[in-house]
Amino acid sequence: MKKIQVHARKEDYRRVEDTLEGLYFVTVQLGNIYQITVFTPDEELDDLIEKIRAALDLRYKENMIEVQSPDFVVSSYLKRAVQKAENKTESTPVEKLLDSTKPYSRFDTSKIALTSIAGLIALMGLFLDNSVIIIGAMLLSPIIGPIYAFGINITLGQVREALRDLGVLAAYLGSVLLLCTLATFLISLAIDLPLTDEIAARIVPNPIYILMTILLGFAAVLALTRGMLELVSGVAVAAALIPPVAVTGIVLVLDREDVLFSALLVSENLIGLMAGVLIGALVLHITPRDGDEKAMARKYVVRTALIIAAFIVLLLMISRLV
Repeated sequence: MKKIQVHARKEDYRRVEDTLEGLYFVTVQLGNIYQITVFTPDEELDDLIEKIRAALDLRYKENMIEVQSPDFVVSSYLKRAVQKAENKTESTPVEKLLDSTKPYSRFDTSKIALTSIAGLIALMGLFLDNSVIIIGAMLLSPIIGPIYAFGINITLGQVREALRDLGVLAAYLGSVLLLCTLATFLISLAIDLPLTDEIAARIVPNPIYILMTILLGFAAVLALTRGMLELVSGVAVAAALIPPVAVTGIVLVLDREDVLFSALLVSENLIGLMAGVLIGALVLHITPRDGDEKAMARKYVVRTALIIAAFIVLLLMISRLV
């Protein structure tokens, strides 16, 4: 259940009132501003916001839409409304999706530190040939955030934010690569480090990895937009990136002949994830509300899809050659 509060100028109030016809709502007049309160089931929130936005001229600062999640509501009318809407598919409002990406689009030193620590723990697991340690380390990594935000921002036409997401992702992966390379070098000065089976498994590129990570990226978008646990999908995404990047750091020190293969595997996984989140956002019909913004976003999506497709073809060709 959601509580919507609409602030409308006198000139816009009648249009908003007509939009809410058939619904129970309360109106309070505060001078020249009308405050309208209406409750709606989660499944009908997105459609109702769409109608209210169309009736409200948001160019004026007095006009505003606020959505809240009350702890509970006791009402026989709303109980019947919820039962009536049970068969509808819940759609997360675009505004909420866009707001959910903001924390992932900022450079956060604590998150970079967590990702770096996850990479170092994965490094230990790789040298110990222990898959449990490797997967366990992924619990610390917040790397799913910028990948998810990239897919959402591109489909909504927020190109600047999408590029910032890629910058944050590059910072995460770069910190893991740098620390793992440095740690491997320092440890190798004291003891002989083996190239274990866990390391060897992440040196051989395979086109199947692209398909796997596309599915993984799609599942991640589905999970996060539906309010499922970020931790579960985050571990899977991190496992596809952090250990291969750590292996790249290892082979930079211990086996430089395999650097190309390791980097190719990282590229396959990264491009696959980006393709997956983009496909997921498109399948879920995540688009701007405004018609002009939709057209602009569609152009960016097509261009991004073509670039990703070109990279996939290039990676497949290189994989066959090596």
